[in-house]
Order: sequence, then structure tokens, then C-alpha cells
Amino acid sequence: MYIIIVGGGRLGFKLAQSLLGESHEVLVIDKRQELVDRIVAEMGSVAIVGDGCEGKTLETAGASRADMFISLTSEDEDNLVACQIAKHKYKIPRTIARVMDERNEPLFKVLGIDIIINSTNIILEYVMHELPSPPVMHLLQERGRGYEVVDITIPPSSGAIGKTIKDIALPKGAIVALIIRKDASPVLPQEESRFEEGDQVIVATSPENEPLLRAVLTGK
Repeated sequence: MYIIIVGGGRLGFKLAQSLLGESHEVLVIDKRQELVDRIVAEMGSVAIVGDGCEGKTLETAGASRADMFISLTSEDEDNLVACQIAKHKYKIPRTIARVMDERNEPLFKVLGIDIIINSTNIILEYVMHELPSPPVMHLLQERGRGYEVVDITIPPSSGAIGKTIKDIALPKGAIVALIIRKDASPVLPQEESRFEEGDQVIVATSPENEPLLRAVLTGK
């Protein structure tokens, strides 16, 4: 998967590092030469100096072949504009934008940004994660459509630890959408992705298959 990241700060740096570790093709765009130099020194030629809101920069980045576009700058306007150009001009199928001011979140949703990262919500999620929680959390239920999205934490006793997605017998129709490691690094699932103790696994499944899914991933 080819992923373009706009913003080479701490968040963009860490995300690029994690995605490269999962064998994705990544390119980081940032206006600041010093940040680009740091990324290149640490990870190789995976960053360029430029403005993610400008077509010339996105042409250089090969945006027309990208699978995902993530804008993580500290300016909401830049993130929104960059994602709009990526989605509508370059037809990138998946856009993710960081929102610094939560009052702007409704606008991002109206304009079709696929995933919105709200810093306040991320902090709240970390706080909630420290509280006792059941092994399976329901994130979304679409009963009319026959599916739900659940968050399952892999316990130390799970038989899935060390196995790949293709190695385990997931219930029919279950789709692993995201794996979040203990260090909070996101993993875009591939057939060869291995489960580790403490992973948060986000899965779309039918309600009737949830007990089997829970048994496969937690052993309970």
C-alpha cells in the first residue's frame, strides 16, 4: 500500500516509522527542510520538502497512485485543503485528517474526510484504556445492515499470539480492520500480520459470530 503523509512532526515521524516497519511504501511531505533531513537520515529517501496543499508537490509525490492520504499538520485549514485535493483531484480512496480545534470537526465530516483524528478524543481514549474494561468492546452496531464493529484485546493466554491473520480460523465474513500494538503504533492488517499479546484488534463481524470471534482471539 502506498501512503502519503503530510506533516513530518513527531506524529508523522512515528507513523511513517511504523508503516515502513509493516512493509508499506510511505512518503512524508513537510515544508521544513530540517524535519525532512531528519526523516531521510533515519529512514532513507521517504520524505520531500513541499506544501501538501499544492498540486505541484502532490504531482512530485505521485499522488495519483496513492492508496491513502494522511494530513497531520498543526493547521486545520491545511489538513482540510490537502485532503480535499487528494480526494477530488487525485482520487485517493482513503483520506485521514488531524483536527486541532474540535469545532471544525463537523465541517471535516460534511466535506467527506474519511477518518478524523481529534487530539482531545485520543487523550480521552488513552485515559479510558487505563480503566478496567471487558475483553470485547462494541464500537459500532449496524443491526439493520447485519454487522457490528468490536474492539478485542489479545490476552496473554490467547492461542492467537504469534499466528498470522491467515493462520487463524476467523468466523465467516469477519474482517480485521486495524491492529493497535501495545506501544500505540497502528498496523494496517495484511494476511501475514501476526497477533501479539496486548494487541487491540478492531474487527467488523456479524452479531451472531461475535462469540466465536471472541473465542478465537481471546480463548474465552
